[in-house]
Amino acid sequence: MDRTARHSETRYGNRPTMKDVAARAGVGLKTVSRVVNSEPGVTPDTERRVQEAIDALGFRRNDSARVLRKGRTASIGLVLEDLADPFYGPLSRAVEEVARAHGALLINGSSAEDPEREQELVLALCARRVDGLIVIPAGDDHRYLEPEIKAGIATVFVDRPAGHVDVDMVLSDSFGGAREGVAHLIAHGHRRIGFIGDQPRIHTATERLRGYHAAMRDAGITVEDGWVSLGSTEPERVRTAAEEMLSGPEPVTALFAGNNRVTVTAVRVIAERKRPVALVGFDDIELADLLGITVISQDASAVGRTAAEHLFRRLDGADHAPARVELPTTLIPRGSGELPPA
Repeated sequence: MDRTARHSETRYGNRPTMKDVAARAGVGLKTVSRVVNSEPGVTPDTERRVQEAIDALGFRRNDSARVLRKGRTASIGLVLEDLADPFYGPLSRAVEEVARAHGALLINGSSAEDPEREQELVLALCARRVDGLIVIPAGDDHRYLEPEIKAGIATVFVDRPAGHVDVDMVLSDSFGGAREGVAHLIAHGHRRIGFIGDQPRIHTATERLRGYHAAMRDAGITVEDGWVSLGSTEPERVRTAAEEMLSGPEPVTALFAGNNRVTVTAVRVIAERKRPVALVGFDDIELADLLGITVISQDASAVGRTAAEHLFRRLDGADHAPARVELPTTLIPRGSGELPPA
């Protein structure tokens, strides 16, 4: 067998072991174990020889046995709704920073807004013995997690509440934020205000719609059927809803966008029209400051950081009743939400 064949045969799946290191360094297996685990009882010269063998072989410690002994993997799982959503970037980064400060590895994945995929992903992470979970749920029934929680896996739900399980939750004030955004449009003279939101089964979508209705009711405005549209945030669906609201003899004069993806499509639709239309979006979007888009901003980093801190407090032994933390939102006026009715 030539060298190339030997190389391809051993390239994958044959990692060097402590026995290989011991043989190369000319020492016993226990000596290698002491060096690898930074234990005392090894002379400097022997430690040097073992370390040289480790470097030459490319040996990496297998932590599986240590995990079994300690009962902790120093890893946590993060289940997001959509890795491509700009809201989840800073949230994920904040979770990772807290995990790193606690010496833990973050493993994340996306449910793609599919409850079955969420459950599959969560249970796969549990099977890999993560110490804790941070979940942005796609479904509304999380009783499948009860055995894992009872087994000691710390769990925090984020952005949306858990269904039928008592765990820590960190949410943004979707109701209050939407109410403030719509009231802002009303304060600038608007009475015909359209609301375009996400699917009605999603907690944040219904909370923001509830905030819209509250602001309109506070102002004594009766909402017409054609002013509200919930559904997919795909551009085609949002475009159709926006164009219908902005057409006809009595179009809306302002739009409230229920999330960042809706806002992006609404900006495009409004840009194509001659008549100015006021707009407030829930969630900030890239270049919103340059485009002059008024938004209700969530602090995604604060949400992620708060959730991770709660998780690690649980891992450190906190046993208080499950907490529900609701973080405030911020209205950022930039021009689009301050336009008067045409």
